[in-house]
Parts: sequence; C-alpha cells; structure tokens
Amino acid sequence: MTGRATITRRNALGLAAGAALLPRLGRAASGRRVAAIDWAGLETALALGILPVAATELIQFRKTVVEPEVPDSVIDLGLRGMPNYEALTLAEPDLILTSNYYEGQRASLERVADTLSLPIYQPGVPPYPLAAEAAQTLGRALGREAEARAVVAGADAEIARLGESLRGAVRRPVLAINFGDARHVRAFGDDSMFGAVLQRLGLRNAWASQSSYSAAAPLGIEALARMPDAITVVVPPLPSDVVRGLDDSALWQALPMVREKRVSVIEPVNHFGGLPAALRFARLVSAALLRPETVRHG
Repeated sequence: MTGRATITRRNALGLAAGAALLPRLGRAASGRRVAAIDWAGLETALALGILPVAATELIQFRKTVVEPEVPDSVIDLGLRGMPNYEALTLAEPDLILTSNYYEGQRASLERVADTLSLPIYQPGVPPYPLAAEAAQTLGRALGREAEARAVVAGADAEIARLGESLRGAVRRPVLAINFGDARHVRAFGDDSMFGAVLQRLGLRNAWASQSSYSAAAPLGIEALARMPDAITVVVPPLPSDVVRGLDDSALWQALPMVREKRVSVIEPVNHFGGLPAALRFARLVSAALLRPETVRHG
C-alpha cells in the first residue's frame, strides 16, 4: 500500500428489493452518493461539505469525535471493523471511503461500490501531510477541489495562529496521553497526529519516542516520572472508574506534574482523525495551555 489514495472499479451487485425507494440523500457536487467506513474519511467528507448517506459507529463518533457534526439523516452502518453490509447495500452508495486499515475488506466493499482509500496513518510517514493529501484527493474525486484547498489552508493558518498565541507562554515540554485504566496510559509521539500538531504549534513533545499506543494501554504510569517537567494533556475518554482509581493512586498523586497541577483534561477528539481532528486538538490543547493556572507553571 502506498501513500497515494486509489479508486477501484465498481463491481456489479444486484441491490435488494425496495432499495430504489430509499431517499436520495447525501449527493456530493458530482452527484455521487458517499458512504464512509473510516472515521477520518467521514470527518474529511463533512469538512468539505459532503453529506454521506451512511457511516459507521455514529453514536460513538458523536461522543468521541464530536465535530464535524453528523446529521441525523446519515444511516448508521454499525461497527467500523465489521460494517453491516446489508445496510450498506441498501444505502446505495456510489463511493465508499476507506483507509489502509480496510485492505482486508476491500474485495467485499468493492462488490457494493467503488472504494476510495485515504491512508493517513502509515509507519514512518508523518500523518498531517497525508491528512491534507486525503482532503485534496477527496476534493478531486467529488468535484470539491476549492473546498478542499480552503480546508487545508484554513487548518494550516489557524494552527499557525494558535502557535503564535502560545509563543513565550509555554516553555515546558507537553505530554499528550490517554488512559487505558488507572495504572496504564497511551502516549502520543511525533509520529501521531497529536504529536504533529504539537510540532506545528511550536511545542516540544515530552514523549521523545514513537507513540506507545495499543488496545491494552502499554505504559505503566510510573513511566511518567521520567518526564517530571512536562505539562500533561489528557485526551479522553476518561471513564469515571479511572478517575476514582487515580484519586486513590499514591503513585499518580506523587508525580511532579500532578503535585504541581500541570495536568489538563481536554474535551474528546479523534485519536486517529484527519485535518478536522488535528485542528480540534490544536484548539483544545492551546486553550488548555493558556489557562492562567497552566501559564503560571508553563
């Protein structure tokens, strides 16, 4: 798989009886009906003003991704890793947005419609430029080139402006983490979108290694003691049982960043998003770092 997005030819598939009666929602400027399996693709489509007919895990998307807002008219296809193919077929998409994570399902998806893979997260490749390329590729595919250019330029400009607002206010390195439980975290390195945004904001990432991220959070919280000077930004989700566990954790309470109140919890943002997630993280982390109590310790 290369870093360039590819469109495949549609294979014919007889649609279920009655599918033709479904409302013709979500047409892009090109007249194509779009479904999004990958959340970064969904974010990007919405940012370009494209209303998909269907997408995956929309209840969770609205909770953990938040923006761009998904209208209620979009059909929920179920799990990202195992979308409901019957619902997908009935939605009658002309184009399905995927990523390199869905190569194993490509043949099945192509039986329904053309697929457009928008790979943003690849080993050894910075994700921010790929997110910008994904927006431009989607814009070209759907006749939204001007909108795509505006989204990319707007994200670049606002992140640069936010970086200027932070200049001189934050001298410490910044650590972005997510909790797996009260004893384990995931850390975002420069190879992550959050790490890329920290760089663009002119901030030092306290986590100097590659991202340490897996379903089972791989880092014990004792690892945070190696970064005593860091300002820590916690990216949700942060379940209530984790909060209770941290309140009772002598190790957590003893960390310098905790003792000195250099920990901020921001609002939810997609850990593996596109440009909209990058911009949302930039806004949230900048607001957190510019709070008076943070500036005092910055």
